[in-house]
Amino acid sequence: MSKWQALQERSFLESTARQRAKGLVDEGSFTELAGPADRITSPHLEALGEAVEFDDGVVTGVGLLGKHPAIVISQEGRFIGGSVGEIGGAKMVGALRLAETIYDRIAASDPSALASRRPIVLISFETGGVRLHEANAGLLAHAEVMDQLQSLRHKVPVVAMVGSKIGCFGGMGFVAAATDVIVMSEFGRIGLTGPEVIEEEMGRAEFDSSDRALVFRTTGGRHKYIMGDCNYLIEDSIAAFHKQARLIAAMSLDEIESMRRIGSRKTVEQQMKLVELAAQHSPADSKDMWELFGNATPQALVDAGFSDFMTQVKRPTTSA
Repeated sequence: MSKWQALQERSFLESTARQRAKGLVDEGSFTELAGPADRITSPHLEALGEAVEFDDGVVTGVGLLGKHPAIVISQEGRFIGGSVGEIGGAKMVGALRLAETIYDRIAASDPSALASRRPIVLISFETGGVRLHEANAGLLAHAEVMDQLQSLRHKVPVVAMVGSKIGCFGGMGFVAAATDVIVMSEFGRIGLTGPEVIEEEMGRAEFDSSDRALVFRTTGGRHKYIMGDCNYLIEDSIAAFHKQARLIAAMSLDEIESMRRIGSRKTVEQQMKLVELAAQHSPADSKDMWELFGNATPQALVDAGFSDFMTQVKRPTTSA
């Protein structure tokens, strides 16, 4: 068994950013860009006397999904919670700009090849958001990433992949929502404010961050899938994420556009219907919303195994 094949069998949740980056693309095709050997570190952390990493907690590189060039961005939660600072943010923006450059070159040299060779961007999120040590630089990085996502729209699909331990929170929650497609495992989590912060600001009575079942019912993959906040819910393995990435790479841009959660009047109207529904029923728990969508016994969805969940679950017709 090759190293790549062994990676495919790994849990996405338990894997490092570099393992995820290598496993998301086809075997032997990954080349890291601005890696540890280049020793690009945060000047802010060094000035504060904090430990640095030679990749600043973000792995970027290129590979292939079939004939499609794949640009990979993978965040490492083990380094300052996957927080985004100046260097990590610059690497993300640079990778997105590289995707646009590849697209433009193919479009200029052989437009007919775009259908089979159009680039795709895969972002493996694992972050709590802005790095407080360098907050201004981190906030600017978020804005630059969002700006670049708009430049890639209708040209290069950008896929958010969320299934790592920390999840995707803070400003990066906004960034994930602005991508074209979101793929999650049931262990992935997405939100604007993390559970601990909600509890600290609003009190345990409002949200008990130690209640893992509550946390996952509110921010986890199953809830996001039911609510239409993620497009695909898949099993927790690198192989499953790699397979889904290949399927998305082969889709048309019209198919990709139909999966977006922002950017059209129709989508806004759909989301407002869900907001209106929630306002009418004042749910005390996410399970209350699941029941409104036709899941008569929502607790059964909590207890079900993954395959049974996917077979039984009902989603709202107003989801994006």
